[in-house]
Amino acid sequence: MNEATIRLHIEPLDEGGFLATSPDVPGLVAEGRSVTEAAEIAQGLARKMAESCMEHGDPLPHALAALPERNVGIDLLVPVSVP
Repeated sequence: MNEATIRLHIEPLDEGGFLATSPDVPGLVAEGRSVTEAAEIAQGLARKMAESCMEHGDPLPHALAALPERNVGIDLLVPVSVP
């Protein structure tokens, strides 16, 4: 299985929780109780969207179709809960 990297934009919701969208995957919208949960839901949703595109013969969003070269490092920002 190959992996692609997408950007997520996560913002707090007024009513609580967080909303994740992606400029790389149009239509991706995920909501979670925490930043981590929103990111995990968005990750799963992006995977399902890619599977659906492939199943129906639709083009993949560019970020999911353009896979990075092997053995090339990537930089990630990850949330860390601090007490």
